[in-house]
Amino acid sequence: MGTMRTFEDYSKARRALSFEDMQRIHLEMLDSVGKDPDAEELFCELLETAFQYANIRACWSIMSLEARGEMDRSRTSKHDSLIVKFNQLARYLERKGGDVSWRKELGYEEDDHNNRKRIGDMACYLAFVGGVNSR
Repeated sequence: MGTMRTFEDYSKARRALSFEDMQRIHLEMLDSVGKDPDAEELFCELLETAFQYANIRACWSIMSLEARGEMDRSRTSKHDSLIVKFNQLARYLERKGGDVSWRKELGYEEDDHNNRKRIGDMACYLAFVGGVNSR
């Protein structure tokens, strides 16, 4: 069923991000956002979408095939929205002269479909950080 998995299992996947890479990318994003209120707003929108997407993705492994079928369109739509939010933030920061190397490191779906998964992986990391800091 896939419920008995570890981070080590994930790390063997094609184009998987290491935990250290996710931490570094997150810090690079925060540094780029800085104290810019517009960038902070875009980042908060990204986080909101990431948390929603991560919730769906986290439940995926325990869903029945029927439930997955019912949820698939919504999951894909939320993933598409997530990618848009990453791109919006990166474009804004780039226009302001900020470092967006983190966005390039995550990759673009048109270059490799696994980059879509990497963006989803990063959303899950952001949700993890949000969750553990909300205690």
